[in-house]
Amino acid sequence: MSTLYEPALHINDVNYSMGDVHILKNITGSFPKGKITTLVGPSGAGKTTLLKLCNGLISPTSGDIFIHDKPISSYEPTELRRHVGIALQSAPMIKGTVYHNLALPMELQGRKLAEQDAIAILEDVGLDKLFLHRKTNDLSGGQLQKVSIARTLNNRSEILLLDEITSALDRSSLHEIEELIVKINRKYGTTIIWITHNLEQAMSIGDYTWVLMDGQVIETGESDLLKSPMNEVVRQFVQGGAE
Repeated sequence: MSTLYEPALHINDVNYSMGDVHILKNITGSFPKGKITTLVGPSGAGKTTLLKLCNGLISPTSGDIFIHDKPISSYEPTELRRHVGIALQSAPMIKGTVYHNLALPMELQGRKLAEQDAIAILEDVGLDKLFLHRKTNDLSGGQLQKVSIARTLNNRSEILLLDEITSALDRSSLHEIEELIVKINRKYGTTIIWITHNLEQAMSIGDYTWVLMDGQVIETGESDLLKSPMNEVVRQFVQGGAE
């Protein structure tokens, strides 16, 4: 991967095990600041585990993770969430309205979200202000995903982690979310780390790509690497399509 860019997040010789299962093995690498890096690989390769480590949801068995050269373990949880946000495929919501969900991150910090600020956040993700007081259980999958991303943006996180956020969406909603993520990246300079099983998406959206297999980083580079991988195992994976 190019060394021209400042790393937003650096992983140094990270391992993660659960019991006797070694899930991640000696992971080392950097995610360039202000760029979109996609993570691809077979199911069970360790991609989601890696994402959770980057957000402090779990801690490595060994090795270190740094944000701006500061160990992730040294951040208070609320401070860490301001640096690193995460949006999941399931787009979990609390019961109530869109406003209640957007306000949640600030309420956890003892602050209140003004309605005008909430409307501005909705507009950032392409939703009209009329959505503000709608019940979340009345929203479509694509709309829920946009609210989930808007809630994450409420913290103005410098790094945004995305875990398969378009895999359950129809084609129209998928393209809307892709355009939204590119817009966020360009407008705010947000560093994006995006797990996807869609290799076409990884190539078209990503500046860089990591290929994980069996808990190891097999190949990294500009996302065009998926067109002609250097590694034979990666080549077979790409030719067979994402699992």
